[in-house]
Amino acid sequence: MTIYTNGDVVLNYDVEGDGFPVLAIAPGGMRSINTAWDPLAWSPQKILSDQYRVIGMDQRNAGLSRAPISSTDSWATYTSDQLSLLDHLEIESCHLFGMCIGGPYIASLLKTAPERFRSAVMLQPVGIEDNRSALEDMFDQWSEAISDEHPEADEADWASFRTNMWGGEFLLAATPDEIASMQTPLLVMMGDDLYHPRSTSLEIAELAPQATLVQRWKDDAVIDETIATIRSFLAEHSPS
Repeated sequence: MTIYTNGDVVLNYDVEGDGFPVLAIAPGGMRSINTAWDPLAWSPQKILSDQYRVIGMDQRNAGLSRAPISSTDSWATYTSDQLSLLDHLEIESCHLFGMCIGGPYIASLLKTAPERFRSAVMLQPVGIEDNRSALEDMFDQWSEAISDEHPEADEADWASFRTNMWGGEFLLAATPDEIASMQTPLLVMMGDDLYHPRSTSLEIAELAPQATLVQRWKDDAVIDETIATIRSFLAEHSPS
């Protein structure tokens, strides 16, 4: 892993493979770290690094990445980190590949800098459907675990940060109208549990004009087909 420092933000990242770049945003909620991909059959490092340059990162205050906590921290704060890392690596254009919390992160990137992304793969994106308390509990567990490392933040700062992240609706980082306006090709692998509601994936696929939905993709019986679908989708949208 490599460390990139941008002011008071320290981001831990890794690069594997060679070719057109893919920014991989790992699952894990607020604990999104690059090594979370390791045990997964659809790890981008495993299935893509033979043809692509896969950039994985620990999000701020997860794994080895660090940053101050502020009451204004939000999805946009993480988007700024992700774009800053791409700038540091001199990557002007790439694919996006994200799971769980990676769905909202991808949505935020696509509404902020759509010209930089050729396509995006969302695996079981997190969203809101009678599960807000579970998502807030996840945030609280993470914040309690690291609060001693952040004397700069008081209870009000943490509360505001939590609302900024998990107080929204739908896909959290983007509204239905914003998703409907996105022209980036999307491959949506459907979620189907408390944190990754089926309804979120279905609505993204219905709204986004260039979205493809895959409903069955995690079963052992279809893993090879899932990997082939992802590789074919990215190849279709990669520069020749």
